[in-house]
Amino acid sequence: MNEEIAIPVEEVDALYEQLDREAEAAGYHLNPDREFTWELVKGLLVNEQRYGYWACPCRLATGDKQKDLDIICPCDYRDPDLLDWGSCYCALYVSDEVVQGEREVQPIPERRPPEGQRPQDRPARATALPGKEPALPVWRCRVCGYLCARERPPAVCPICKAKRERFERFW
Repeated sequence: MNEEIAIPVEEVDALYEQLDREAEAAGYHLNPDREFTWELVKGLLVNEQRYGYWACPCRLATGDKQKDLDIICPCDYRDPDLLDWGSCYCALYVSDEVVQGEREVQPIPERRPPEGQRPQDRPARATALPGKEPALPVWRCRVCGYLCARERPPAVCPICKAKRERFERFW
């Protein structure tokens, strides 16, 4: 039987405001539907009480932080989901198009691989060894030099806020 975890309203409000400031400062947006978003933020706090970390409120966490690394908010799938669908899986984070009313939030397919095929399930390896290709492409912001290893460059540079088109393949 699941017992209800009580989270004080003030705590949810404080985290909501913190996440909103951090998202905007990093070039992201929280879902503009305040009530919906508030409930997701509350879910993060409930999961923090249950597991000790902010597991995505829309996914089933195992309670084993190592196994859940990819779904700790912001999850590993946020950026690709924002690029392809305009929101992350739970719709906590949304794209510019959603904020501007040019795109609606919609259900999106689960991008998380099945257990046993997740990045944390594979043996650790260096991203690049001399004479070897890195595991993921490395992107460089041409404005500030920020580097990131991912399938595609971010929508906005977290350092200087340059748009995706200002990134180049570095490696």
